[in-house]
Amino acid sequence: MRWCRFEEDGRAVHGIVEGDRVVAVEGDPFSGHAPTGRIHRLSGIRLLPPVVPPTFYAVGLNYARHIREAADRKGVPADLPTQPDVGYRANNALIGHGADIVIPEGATKVHYEGEVVAVIGRTARNVSEAEALDHVLGYTIGNDVSERNWQRSDRTFWRAKNADTFKPMGPWIDTEARLDRMETIVRRNGEETIRFRTDDMIFGVATFISTMSRYLTLHPGDVIWMGTDGSSPDLQAGDEVEIEITGIGTLRNRLVGAS
Repeated sequence: MRWCRFEEDGRAVHGIVEGDRVVAVEGDPFSGHAPTGRIHRLSGIRLLPPVVPPTFYAVGLNYARHIREAADRKGVPADLPTQPDVGYRANNALIGHGADIVIPEGATKVHYEGEVVAVIGRTARNVSEAEALDHVLGYTIGNDVSERNWQRSDRTFWRAKNADTFKPMGPWIDTEARLDRMETIVRRNGEETIRFRTDDMIFGVATFISTMSRYLTLHPGDVIWMGTDGSSPDLQAGDEVEIEITGIGTLRNRLVGAS
């Protein structure tokens, strides 16, 4: 099943994607839903981020190539993490599929990061790795847009990672996607720039959920962005970034300059 969230008569509603149409529902995938009988063409609606998370978690360094390439650019040895490490992002940065990423004034080195996003479906507290994935509703796609110069200077990444529009997510949540069958493909202006196995992580989704749940409670709707592989070219206004994850779909957003 594919769950989306979209704008209908000026309000946000949830829907189930069935081919090229969306069936609107009352409620949501976390607390229950009922059909409304309202059906829309997928091409005729404005998709919103498929969930507004109670808590927005993001894994920092979780793919070896990404870490090694960054270390090579700095001329230092690669320092791979020895334990799962997670941070936070801000909901103000979320936008949906098709919305514009606005490059803020003063931003000069903007990069994409194509990430698979685990969406929590059931409350998780002190869960084992074996049962961790039972608490996942499904997966969506995130683009962790980053301003690298600000990332180096801002100790908390408050603007480098969390500027308005810097977190496209969507287009929907796929409840049947299989991590072991996924491949992440990123394109800029239609040209492929990177491709990698989505589950080629240092620490997987189950490990993160189990580790996190020892210290904090994960709630339905929480999201965990799982990190990225490789590196990004410098982006500029007019560029269009597509992040395809096989089994889920494609998240597409264009970059524009600040007005």
